Amino acid sequence: MFFTRLMSGIVLLLMSFGFIYFGGYALIAFLLLLSLQAFFEMSRVLRFDVYSEKSGDGKEGEFRKFGPLSIIGYIAIIAYYCLIAFTSNPVILVMAVILTVILLLAAYVFAYPNISFENLSGAVFSFMYAPVMLSFVYMTRDLTFGIYIVWMIYISSWGSDTLAYCVGMLTGKTIGNHKMTPKLSPKKSIEGAIGGILGAALLAWLYGKFVMGRVVTDIPNLEWLLAVIGAAGGFFSMVGDLAASAIKRNKGIKDYGKCIPGHGGILDRFDSMIFTAPLTFFLAALLLGVF
Repeated sequence: MFFTRLMSGIVLLLMSFGFIYFGGYALIAFLLLLSLQAFFEMSRVLRFDVYSEKSGDGKEGEFRKFGPLSIIGYIAIIAYYCLIAFTSNPVILVMAVILTVILLLAAYVFAYPNISFENLSGAVFSFMYAPVMLSFVYMTRDLTFGIYIVWMIYISSWGSDTLAYCVGMLTGKTIGNHKMTPKLSPKKSIEGAIGGILGAALLAWLYGKFVMGRVVTDIPNLEWLLAVIGAAGGFFSMVGDLAASAIKRNKGIKDYGKCIPGHGGILDRFDSMIFTAPLTFFLAALLLGVF
């Protein structure tokens, strides 16, 4: 199991690095596939295509794989990423998101009462949660100096997660651990969380000092600004991880899917990146002044 998890993790990491390095249509296509799978996984967890109408055999609550809410969701995700491929205008992208919400509301109205408000809210959340938030990986890559800034998403998410685990293990064997969210994630400790945040800040500082700083020389105090982005990203990375865990606990499932051997689904592996991608984009725009 460990070997399977390690190998699939390495393959996924190399694929992600490759698509982000080349950027452009290749990265958009990769994020589109991730988003479609993530939407599929969340639709199965939230079951927003469960209707109150009776099926042919008289059973209540028939589960449809492709009801109106999911059909609108899949079409909207494809359309949204096609727009991203041809424009970076935030007004157009916001309009696309709002139009999707309006279409989902229209489906709710015309199918009422077979579609409940819980079905509607689940569909809206599933569209916003991974597809829209993951798109900020491409938007960050598309910024000025984006080919360097985009790696901050990985430093903030996967870097902080690894360091939080290492610090948590170390302190657990020495001074002990204080549980951060014992009911939600018993293995996460306050010491590990602090180590992950500070570790992400340190990694970001080193990255700014010895990598990005050698190329980008016109941004004052670059390494310290990246350290701030890394620390903030490290914190929200943990929030993203815990938020995904909270949904699983509420729904009584272990994993979102099985498409990544040893890891589960897309939402199991990219839960922290879903939060750090938009945060990195906005902080880079505000602190570094890149657009």
